Amino acid sequence: MPMIRVQMFPGRTADQKEALVKEVTEAIVRTCDAKPEDVWVIIDEVDRDHWALGGTMYSRR
Repeated sequence: MPMIRVQMFPGRTADQKEALVKEVTEAIVRTCDAKPEDVWVIIDEVDRDHWALGGTMYSRR
């Protein structure tokens, strides 16, 4: 049961998320010999206020 967690900023459409889930699932099926129905994909949308890069909050960039 592969489980893939994707963390990203909010703002993608439902269609974009669906396409992402499809591509990630296909990659796991291809590379890990998994069945599509056994692949879990979790999308965590994290506000910019909760991300930092290089010591700077991303919301201040």
